[in-house]
Amino acid sequence: MNIIGPDELVFGVDDMEGCTQFLLDYGLRQVADNRKGGRFEALDGTAIVLRRADDPTLPPPLGPAPSLRETAYGVADHSTLKAIAAELGKDREVRHASDGSLSCMDDMGFALRFQLTARRPFSAPADLTNAPGSPPQRPVNVVAVTPDMSATPRTLSHVVLFVADAAKAEAFYSRLGFLTTDRFIGGGPFMRPAGTLDHHTLFMIQVPPFMKGMKGVEHFAFHVGSGTEVLLAGTRFEAKGYKTAWGPGRHLFGSNWFWYFNSPLGCHIEYDADMDQHDDSWIARERPANADTSQLFLFTRRDKWFPGGGPESSNH
Repeated sequence: MNIIGPDELVFGVDDMEGCTQFLLDYGLRQVADNRKGGRFEALDGTAIVLRRADDPTLPPPLGPAPSLRETAYGVADHSTLKAIAAELGKDREVRHASDGSLSCMDDMGFALRFQLTARRPFSAPADLTNAPGSPPQRPVNVVAVTPDMSATPRTLSHVVLFVADAAKAEAFYSRLGFLTTDRFIGGGPFMRPAGTLDHHTLFMIQVPPFMKGMKGVEHFAFHVGSGTEVLLAGTRFEAKGYKTAWGPGRHLFGSNWFWYFNSPLGCHIEYDADMDQHDDSWIARERPANADTSQLFLFTRRDKWFPGGGPESSNH
């Protein structure tokens, strides 16, 4: 099944104004706005959609607002939609909308929608590196960074869910052609659908016994263009008053750069970049989940300073 990845995440919220400003400050572009909510897109058209929590057209909530109400996956063609309907129709209700999309519930109670992908082609500069021992990538007299350089979210990368039964959830998404790329032992699987080589578009975390009954989204992420852009976007975001939850740093599973922030959406939000790519020959790794396996390194962000710049710099 040629499922490409998440096209949009739909949240039910009470503080529409605060969530709108948050997503704009994060770097998404608002393309729709009405009394019911708004749509906030990355460069390729993938998006976060805000709806009022009491909107009767939304799937039922898993918990109090704000919360994730629906995940829409983009597929490449109509044949994939037919295959999804045939597979999931074996044991659950699959609803067909007039626009051709399909809706259902997964085995953990999360609402899903499958649609012809909303992703569109876009052009954005690469982060070209000059490294001794390899031919230069960046042309002579072209500088790598400027104070006003862009660090815009390019595409919706992945979503991370808390689930009551990670093995059962993994089996459900395997039916749709998702492959497990890596796994935290006792934690949960990283998975990618057949339509992308990204290390993961979905990671599911087994809810520990002391959190029994918890469901929902832990975080979601958009790709930016490079590790430099993660650091730049995060620095700008933090300067607007938003609080770091974790990062900046670089993961081991997936190798992606990361910087997580608290959000008013009932979950964390992440900037990420430079994720590994894997094909079907990749053999999934298994590791215990701990600080040593979850990140290669972790930084603590600090204010700018300059050595020898006066009394204030000496305090650093």
